[in-house]
Amino acid sequence: MGKTISRRTFNRLLLSGLAAGSSMMMSGLPVMASGAKARVVVIGGGFGGATVAKYLKIGDPSLAVTLVEPKTVFHTCPMSNSVIGGLRPMSFIAQRYDALRKQYGVEVVHDYAMTVDPVKKAVKLKGGQSLDYDRFVLSPGVDFIWDSIEGYSREAAESTMPHAYEAGPQTELLRGQLLAMKDGENVIIVAPKNPFRCPAAPYERASLIANYLKQHKPKSKIIILDDKEVFTKQDLFMLGWDRLYPGMIEWRSGSFGGHVESLDPAAMTVATEFGDEKGGVINVIPPQKAGHIAFAAGLVDNVGWCPVDEVSFESLKQPGIHVIGDAALVGPMPKSGVSANSQAKVLAATLIESFGGKAAETLDLSSLCYSLIGPGYAVSVAGAYSRRAKGITEKPEAVHLTSMEATSKQLAEEAVQSDQWYHAITHDIWH
Repeated sequence: MGKTISRRTFNRLLLSGLAAGSSMMMSGLPVMASGAKARVVVIGGGFGGATVAKYLKIGDPSLAVTLVEPKTVFHTCPMSNSVIGGLRPMSFIAQRYDALRKQYGVEVVHDYAMTVDPVKKAVKLKGGQSLDYDRFVLSPGVDFIWDSIEGYSREAAESTMPHAYEAGPQTELLRGQLLAMKDGENVIIVAPKNPFRCPAAPYERASLIANYLKQHKPKSKIIILDDKEVFTKQDLFMLGWDRLYPGMIEWRSGSFGGHVESLDPAAMTVATEFGDEKGGVINVIPPQKAGHIAFAAGLVDNVGWCPVDEVSFESLKQPGIHVIGDAALVGPMPKSGVSANSQAKVLAATLIESFGGKAAETLDLSSLCYSLIGPGYAVSVAGAYSRRAKGITEKPEAVHLTSMEATSKQLAEEAVQSDQWYHAITHDIWH
């Protein structure tokens, strides 16, 4: 079933991810041959955008780097399930941009990007400001396909059926609903179709909600309605559920009643082919697409994602624009914070080399995903990817998955590693 990740393997994966941009950090690369100050505008201050902005300035402090992000405080989706489950406060997942601005010289603009003119190479912001660029990087994250389920809407998400797939107020809303629900009422989680942000998150969420219910509302249970037939780390999750929450979590696949036909936010019901389910709390995670600005810039394909050159991350729709993170289609890489962080470092190195008129060094990519099933019980999957002219391919020998035979001590070690990973990656990006 795969190998348990040892501490040595964990450290290697962690350090390789944090060091993906280290070669260009140390090299003192020049900027444009003419001596002009190259201008890079980055949209999105999450795991991809904040990373590329920081590493561009580390690699070449003379670059003029502007990061556009509407939030002054960015709450991370990683670890937000721990907040929903009552294991962490909201402050634990809060990140700020002070260090990027003061320590690294990134110009941070808190505004929304509205339109992009690829010909004039300019971005128009909601507040009226226009930003000129030599290179434009988008890491806009995801948006939601609100009309994908009959009865669902942005208004329903903000009032009665939160998605909590963009951390912040949605996280607090779902947490508050769990606190307010009566013992014996059910929690319903509607899981989205592939592809979507953080494939393991709905199932980690079910786990940590079950941990809360087990202690405070033991008559309640969780029903996961899922259009998919399989999900990531499925055997590991189900083993953990049987051990920690026997009988509390019911997963229904698309062919066995998991397909949702419609929702009724007023009645708090979900209609399936096998009848209606009523929930005290209904967490609807709708299908997703690239963030709004990707559509405004004309970067998306017919299914709502951004195809890119897998070596340069340059858009296949618009030259001079690069897309990374959840919005981009990047070979076999999952849509995750680690993927975005890894892609961002490679892109930063590539851009710095290009400004100096050099061919970019071939740097590989990595992904790593921890899932907390309960306090002191975590599982993980990690991968590495070759980046060559033909595109990005997974390295089969580098895939590591927690073993089904992992001991309680090993699972507890992975929970510790999960915390270490989170502190390391957030420090790497925002500090």
